[in-house]
Amino acid sequence: MEINKAEMASAASVASSGQELRGAEILVKALQAENVEFVWGYPGGAVLHIYDAFYKQETIQHVLVRHEQAAVHAADGYARATGEVGVALVTSGPGLTNAVTGIATAYMDSIPMVIISGQVPTAAIGLDAFQECDTVGITRPIVKHNFLVKDAKDMAEVMKKAFHIARTGRPGPVVVDVPKDVSFNKTLYTGYPDKVEMRSYNPVRKGHGGQIRKAMQLLMSAKRPYIYTGGGVLLSNASPELRALVDMLNFPVTNTLMGLGAFPANDRRFLGMLGMHGTLEANNAMQNCDVLLAVGARFDDRVIGNPKHFAQNERKIIHIDIDPSSISKRVKVDVPIVGDVKDVLIELMGMIRESGLKPDNQALAQWWETVEGWRSRDCMKYDSNNSVVIKPQKVIETLWDMTKDADAYITSDVGQHQMWAAQYYKFNEPRRWINSGGLGTMGVGIPYAMGIKLAKPDSEVYCVTGEGSVQMCIQELSTCLQYNTPIKVVALNNGYLGMVRQWQEIDYSGRYSHSYMDALPDFVKLAEAYGHVGILVEKPEDVEPALREARRLKDRTVFLDIRTDPTENVFPMVQAGKGITEMLMGSEDL
Repeated sequence: MEINKAEMASAASVASSGQELRGAEILVKALQAENVEFVWGYPGGAVLHIYDAFYKQETIQHVLVRHEQAAVHAADGYARATGEVGVALVTSGPGLTNAVTGIATAYMDSIPMVIISGQVPTAAIGLDAFQECDTVGITRPIVKHNFLVKDAKDMAEVMKKAFHIARTGRPGPVVVDVPKDVSFNKTLYTGYPDKVEMRSYNPVRKGHGGQIRKAMQLLMSAKRPYIYTGGGVLLSNASPELRALVDMLNFPVTNTLMGLGAFPANDRRFLGMLGMHGTLEANNAMQNCDVLLAVGARFDDRVIGNPKHFAQNERKIIHIDIDPSSISKRVKVDVPIVGDVKDVLIELMGMIRESGLKPDNQALAQWWETVEGWRSRDCMKYDSNNSVVIKPQKVIETLWDMTKDADAYITSDVGQHQMWAAQYYKFNEPRRWINSGGLGTMGVGIPYAMGIKLAKPDSEVYCVTGEGSVQMCIQELSTCLQYNTPIKVVALNNGYLGMVRQWQEIDYSGRYSHSYMDALPDFVKLAEAYGHVGILVEKPEDVEPALREARRLKDRTVFLDIRTDPTENVFPMVQAGKGITEMLMGSEDL
């Protein structure tokens, strides 16, 4: 939908005389001033004045989802792919509680979002009114900040602060709770603030020069250097700077699950993803390096495994992060640098050029020889020529081979399919891999894809999912039809909650307690019932033709029900409580 520029200018300008507007109208003007294009939501009694205000404008497209959780997930997917603030709108009580999983998902992965929730009238707060809940209390642990708007005159300032907090520093979701009377009451509106001042919130962007110099000296004297990067590189839009730094130094580099695409997967210096299902070379380099540069990553449990095991080897650690609370939280570091990743990397490269220092090329060559020895074991090898059952890895590799030159985005749900997508799809560009990392939320795949397809209508958007995850938000196939978002759903259907089954096989002697699915729907018929195309794939030789057919149907949502090997496990694997080099490489290690 075209943005009405006159209306935009009106929203952002400050009128000398002002005008009387309802709180809901001021809220909409705030969204217009923030250049919001899409809002995902679901109406209810407490937000009807806000919906009435939406009805009277034409610049913002509201997307009616089928469940509030999907509203937040779709706004989240939009934010991850574009870098803009995602916006969701839910009603009070169950509307808000349904949104909690989406809010927590965004919080764990530091995604910039503003969630507007309705609330019962101010006079009824605390009286157990119909559809009342303590929104501020419920969301406090899972937001960067939240607001309860008590007066319509505060609406514009609160919205300005909400967007500022969401997108600056370490990004995150902000909840704005709006009582029904506040959205209805009129007040004098003199325009949307053009700046915001918050004495208690001033995130640091520029790193400490002395610390950056120390980091430079450590890196240039390293014998076995390693660059470990996470989602912070993508959030800071610092992928070009990371690539320039690696070009300058020729050091090996790895990405976390959330950082994939920050550095090209097809570059020789990329060792693959590290961590629980990372490559042998990535994990061994992490454990055996002598200087580690951690960039926008947080040393979480899925990356380093057991901290005691990680601490066994002496190494110097440099940690760049915009959030000071993330530094030395799980692993003690030697050179902490608080600042925006992009700014710090630019300054670091400037210092390296100015110093004239060069890496120790002889030591670096020996280090690369060691790394290549680990890589030669080909830890990602699998039975790729199996002609009896469909190997899930082969599906992902086929999808990659087809779309590697296309403008494609891949979303996933959570489980084995997520790991296979991360391992076998080579992400060469940032913000193309959209998944739930920190919270590990099933059901995000279709809503993420919906949000991305609205933002990027000319791009190909694939949701890699499983038969378990996909059923958690499958009703959003209805939203896909209504808003014409032709996504492709690639369901790796093995009849199990695959990752749970894998753990039960390995750690619970094959006692598969409630990890199997005995009453699955006919996904082809279900897709057709929602107005889409369904394709059943049961033979290895049919995988490629089915994917080609899905791509050919550019204007249709296509659901591919691909029946994969139910016994296949994700390897390599680091079991819970083990160190990152204590890896199971395949079924022979069980």
